[in-house]
Formats: sequence, structure tokens, C-alpha cells
Amino acid sequence: MRAEIVKEQLLAFGSPQKAADSLRFFKTGKGEYGEGDQFIGCTVPETRSVAKACKKIPLEEVKILLDDPYHECRFCALVILTERFKKAEEEERKEIFQFYLDNRRRVNNWDLVDISAYNIVGEWLVDKERSLLYRLAASENLWEQRIAVVSTLAFIRKHDFDDTLKLSAMFLTHRHDLMHKACGWMLREAGKRDEKVLTGFLDLHCTRMPRTMLRYAIERLSPDQKRSYMTK
Repeated sequence: MRAEIVKEQLLAFGSPQKAADSLRFFKTGKGEYGEGDQFIGCTVPETRSVAKACKKIPLEEVKILLDDPYHECRFCALVILTERFKKAEEEERKEIFQFYLDNRRRVNNWDLVDISAYNIVGEWLVDKERSLLYRLAASENLWEQRIAVVSTLAFIRKHDFDDTLKLSAMFLTHRHDLMHKACGWMLREAGKRDEKVLTGFLDLHCTRMPRTMLRYAIERLSPDQKRSYMTK
């Protein structure tokens, strides 16, 4: 299986109207976070179906897909990587993890980060040293920052919250709404498993949290709790 065959299958699902809608949805205008991105116009289920059929494609062909200007080609490549990672042995997991890091410049929109970061980076680091996340968080690249935060979902699912809290605190003064949403999402996920972890963070930081981060974080709290944190 070659990358060009995968792309042909994606193009067969293409819709000009859906492509136009995606250009707006993913903020591809000048100066926006997705500036210059291109779309075929196929749906996520359609893209996933192609990825499932092509999951054994060699990594060198996956790289070709990641380098493609079409968003759906990159999405398909990342689905292939995440599905392969889940079933791989340790040596292959390490190879996929390193491949992902080497090509992270192509993980360049929020949906691409969100389907792959915790499934690859987070899962690899579950039982390992995690300074990589803090280097990514300190990057000036928005997507590297989001990879760092979203990767912690793998830890949260194992009731390990420390890195989520530390990284969220790092982004309290961040200017970009996408990072506020990512941190709020991770805090909410932590709170679903241990509400005291979330409320402890909120008690310390809610007065400095960007409103978007706070709204995402408190989404599952009681109406009284929400009202209390929003009015502090």
C-alpha cells in the first residue's frame, strides 16, 4: 500500500461544499491558526474507514501522507499511527513515538493533536520521565504546546494528575483560546475522576484563569459550584 493510493481513496470521498465548510471551521484565513490549510471535504468517519483499510502502510508512506497539504491526509496518517501504536510491542511503540516527534510539525491543527497526542506521546510516557512535555510546553509553537497538555489525558485516565495541574498552571496567562480550551478540558477530565483535585486547583487559580479555561473546567460541577467559581 502506497501513500498515493490512500490519497486517491480519500479524494473519492471529497465534497467541495464540505471542503469549503472546513476552511471556515478550521480558521484557515490569513493570520488565523490554520492559515493555508487545504481540505478534500471528506468526513471523519470516511477518513477513519480509509485509515482502517490501510493500517499496514509502511512508515515511509505515512510520512508522505503527513507531508501532504491536505488536512485529511494528515488526519488519516495520524489515525494509522495511533491504531498501530495501540497494538504494537515496546520496540515498535518506541519507533512510532520517535517518528511522531520527528514529524510533529505536521501535527498542525487542534483535531490532529487531539486524536494523536495522548494516544502516542501520553501513552509512551505513562511509565517514563516526562521532561519532554515541559520542553514542548515552553515552545513558541501553539501545536507543540497543545501536544504537551493533551498528552496528559493518558495519565489522567490512570488517576495521575500532577502533570495536568502543573502544565495548566503554566498556561494561566497564555493568550490563545485553543490552549485555554485544552487546559480546561484536561482539568475537567481530572475532575471527573477526582473532584477534589479539580476544586483544589480552582481554589488556588480560578481568579487568574482565562474565562474559557474556567468554563471548560467547571462544566461538570454542580450549578452552585459553577456560580461560585464564575463570580469569584
